[in-house]
Amino acid sequence: MSATPQPPRRTAHPRVLVLRALGLGDLLTAVPALRALRRHLPGHELVLAAPERLAGAAAATGVVDRLLPAEAPGRAVPTTLAWPGPGPDLAVDLHGNGPPSHLLLQRLRPGRLLAYAHPGTPGVPGPVWREDEHERDRWCRLLTWYGIPADPADLSIPVPATPSPAPGAVVVHPGADAAARCWPAERFAAVARALRAQGHRVVVTAGAGETALAGCVAARAGLPPDHVVGGTADVPFDRLAALVAGARCVVAGDTGLAHLATALGTPSVVLFGPVSPRLWGPPPDPRHHVLWHPGDDPSPRPGDAHGRMPDERLLRITVDEVLAAVRNLPEPLPARTPARHGTAAPPPVNVPTRR
Repeated sequence: MSATPQPPRRTAHPRVLVLRALGLGDLLTAVPALRALRRHLPGHELVLAAPERLAGAAAATGVVDRLLPAEAPGRAVPTTLAWPGPGPDLAVDLHGNGPPSHLLLQRLRPGRLLAYAHPGTPGVPGPVWREDEHERDRWCRLLTWYGIPADPADLSIPVPATPSPAPGAVVVHPGADAAARCWPAERFAAVARALRAQGHRVVVTAGAGETALAGCVAARAGLPPDHVVGGTADVPFDRLAALVAGARCVVAGDTGLAHLATALGTPSVVLFGPVSPRLWGPPPDPRHHVLWHPGDDPSPRPGDAHGRMPDERLLRITVDEVLAAVRNLPEPLPARTPARHGTAAPPPVNVPTRR
């Protein structure tokens, strides 16, 4: 390993900065790692560098003290971080693997940096990056390598106190941030129409800019306009989480809403295409049903997750399959009291310096 760095600065309020400047699903898959940091560094202020639109979601995890606005197009690394004052006592790279994110954090001169090893930044030790690894496992393995126990199954977030705008509804979410992961709108509409005919209340959700898509699905399903939630802007997180927490189930592609259903324990049917569910899917649980048809290519990334056309594996999923999966889901768990995490944290570990 590399030479020992300068000793960390000691401040009245030690701070740990975590870089995860991505989307909602990315934040939720990092919850086990964030919770491990909170549990073992209870005296630190935990600051998350992430898009400002995720402030509500970050607060809802119950472990993030403050959000530092940071984002870049797509899944790129931000060019700068508006970090005030002296460098953080600890910086943790949960964004990716490589020089851009490593160097971004190193420029802040943190006392310590926890990250995966990369030949482009030989001064940063760490475990070897694995391409074929679930996102929750990846970040927990990173922390464990540095002596911070982390459990990938520790992924739940507190149930919001906000009442659901549609208790017991089936939530259908047709959008995704790339066309490759968008199941056709007419198929979502067929699912929504059939579920409505079976007596279910159906709500269509939409992220910012998805008004037309959600409206198309709702109209084809015969749903009134007030059964569409969101569209012109992101739904406020407390309202979105309340809707999902109180839902009969969620039907969605590999998106943030699917991860939210997992985090809240809401039954879900999740449609996968270009990327295997073994990298981004829910944990094994009868409440979550995954649909994926890889064909003759069982590799973890057989398609382009950011492609401009629906992935061929996604198109192999039929309306009847989705309806059968919804039918076979267990009933939601009884309403839960909002959880409180971190109230009895164990003593902090001594995070090792670079050696």
